[in-house]
Amino acid sequence: MSHKGHHFFEQFSNWAVKFTGSPSAFIGAFLIVVIWAVTGPFFNYSETWQLVINTGTTIITFLMVFLIQKAQNKDSKAIQIKLNEIIAAHEKASNRIVDIEDLTEAELDQLHLYYENLAQFAKEDTDIHMSHSIDAAKRNQNYKHDFFREKHEEWLQKQEQKKESK
Repeated sequence: MSHKGHHFFEQFSNWAVKFTGSPSAFIGAFLIVVIWAVTGPFFNYSETWQLVINTGTTIITFLMVFLIQKAQNKDSKAIQIKLNEIIAAHEKASNRIVDIEDLTEAELDQLHLYYENLAQFAKEDTDIHMSHSIDAAKRNQNYKHDFFREKHEEWLQKQEQKKESK
């Protein structure tokens, strides 16, 4: 598609999405259905009369799928850019999650589990204003792991000393 054609489609799809989501479009569609229903007796509820509404709604639905998907793709991309900017600008946020939308479903599930753990860290904190990021949580987890490993080793040594003293 040429740049001019792409630009036209962009403008048309923006207009169409805004229009079809408006009260005017709903009222117009409602009136079309009412007019169609009222004309039923004049056409003896014929197959042609039924075919008019069926064909019209099918074509409109088919085209709207693509317009809605286009609008959703554009909105999603804009939201991702905004979120990436916030992540990049915030000093405590982990830059590792910039562009995670390119990960596989399994990778996203794994990351989601990690954030569930992060939420648990936040719940356990007494300071509700404490900020957690992937990197900070990892450092905290490593610190806790090392701390408790040392405590466990000390406990094991004490147990060994108790056995030797008996």
